[in-house]
Amino acid sequence: MTDSPKKPKKPHSVYTLVVEVGRKTGDGLPKGATGAGLMCYASGVDEAEAVRETVAILKQADMAPLDVTGYGTLEERKEQGHDIEADEIALMQKALDENAVIVAQVTPYFGDKDKG
Repeated sequence: MTDSPKKPKKPHSVYTLVVEVGRKTGDGLPKGATGAGLMCYASGVDEAEAVRETVAILKQADMAPLDVTGYGTLEERKEQGHDIEADEIALMQKALDENAVIVAQVTPYFGDKDKG
């Protein structure tokens, strides 16, 4: 039996991410939608980890992530002048407490298929 020294846990932060998803069978998006934008709060030691975890979770949920835009932590967003509601802060805290990815909002996209 070896006594491996435990590495000190790095503190986690919660990052606000907007994930663009395409269509995939079983994705749960409405009929006729061409994709969606998902507002997510994800816990991670850094934004890169939060993005990786979010993409992995969405793939497990039969979603097709195409692009991720990061908006930073709560503190970074406040510094940028974002107006952040109490319910949004509560979801961020839940993501931190549970070391989780929270999908706070799904906005389906509907394109005009006749154009182009």
